[in-house]
Amino acid sequence: MRATTRALLPSLCLLLLGGCAALPPGNRDPRDPWERMNRATYRFNDKFDRAIAQPVARTYRKTPQFVQRGVHNFFTNLDYTIVIVNDLLQGQIRPFLSDTGRLVINTTFGIGGLFDPATGMGIDRNDRDLGQTLGKWGVKKGPYVVLPFLGPSDVRDAFGRLGDDFSTPRQYLRNDYWNYGLVLVEAIDTRARLLETTGIIERAYDPYAFLRSAYLQNRDFKVNGGRSRSEEEQEQRLLEEAGQDQDQPPGQPPGQPPPK
Repeated sequence: MRATTRALLPSLCLLLLGGCAALPPGNRDPRDPWERMNRATYRFNDKFDRAIAQPVARTYRKTPQFVQRGVHNFFTNLDYTIVIVNDLLQGQIRPFLSDTGRLVINTTFGIGGLFDPATGMGIDRNDRDLGQTLGKWGVKKGPYVVLPFLGPSDVRDAFGRLGDDFSTPRQYLRNDYWNYGLVLVEAIDTRARLLETTGIIERAYDPYAFLRSAYLQNRDFKVNGGRSRSEEEQEQRLLEEAGQDQDQPPGQPPGQPPPK
């Protein structure tokens, strides 16, 4: 089991023992029967993010762009075997061949994935994981759940994360220093790329409900809507739509600002 998964277990136990958050007034979302526990986990994640993750990510954003681009390319390429395995599991033979070619090209000509010559050659990058595959197989997503440090998920995707761990080369590293180091650097890179969404989330009337809606819409799109070259733009649109749903308090007419 990778370092990320191992680190989750003690944190989850502490959160379960630490009590639950109060629920806001209003109707409960049937997709979120564990909302009380999830809100407690969300508050823990939010405090950690504000105190540690965001400052580190902002410092990282001050490094040269070519460094950030190389780091992101490297981790995308390192974990691209997850996409390839799920191509096969979904019976997507043409994408499997294309993605395998992309991995080979970027690993060799891209110097271990630091560069992305495959995109310049017109080879599209796909985004598949085991949670998506299970959904396409008909496995129900189950209740929404917020994971310590990792954030929004559902039961199906949580198990999918565990399965994906065995599809990446880093799973088979026997050096904990390398393992934890890779996890840490990738987490910093990921958080830095999400800094632009922080303001959108903070402007939402209920940031927790906003993230829940955005996550569930995005995962439904991945399972039922397919993927395309414009997948990142589609995900951003879904994020904005979820924000529009959550910007107003319950009972507030659309288009009117929330009360001061």
